[in-house]
Amino acid sequence: MSMWWSLHLRRDAASVPLARRFLLGTMETAGVDPDISYDLSVALSEACANAVEHGGGLRDADDAGEPGLVTVGGGPGGPACGEYRVTAYLDGETCRIEVADSGPGFPSRRTLRTAAQPSAAHPAGDPSHPRTVVQPPVTAESGRGLCLIEELADHVHFGNRPGHGAVVSFDKVLKWREGPLLMVS
Repeated sequence: MSMWWSLHLRRDAASVPLARRFLLGTMETAGVDPDISYDLSVALSEACANAVEHGGGLRDADDAGEPGLVTVGGGPGGPACGEYRVTAYLDGETCRIEVADSGPGFPSRRTLRTAAQPSAAHPAGDPSHPRTVVQPPVTAESGRGLCLIEELADHVHFGNRPGHGAVVSFDKVLKWREGPLLMVS
């Protein structure tokens, strides 16, 4: 069985714990190991916080009326610059999460490396070398969210939808607890 859900959320700080609780409830019901659920929920919280902070400014009318979506706190007329979308897929042994906003997107001059991409300090298949993640200055008040997502997920992609904002997608291989209520396969 595969499961997926999608939420349209208002760009408001209160939407972040809502999305996180929704994901945790889904993972618990599906029988996902609590440590994996926690990692994914923290990564989701960071992606949602980025969408709330930076994800406005453009109208995204292409997604209006998309079937199967739950709109939380949105008004009539579909998603606007005050909203963002969270979609989660549990399929077999993997959970994939995508957070899309309608903001200006990621700067084009900044190259964002995916967590799956090897670097000089983290050759493919060599877990003894840590990932190379550009950390913000110690005194910075923000800027750690994308690095945290890279550390918690197995594969990460940061991208832009032309004229529609930023997309952060990440996935993680799932582990299962014993005696789950529902097993996703």
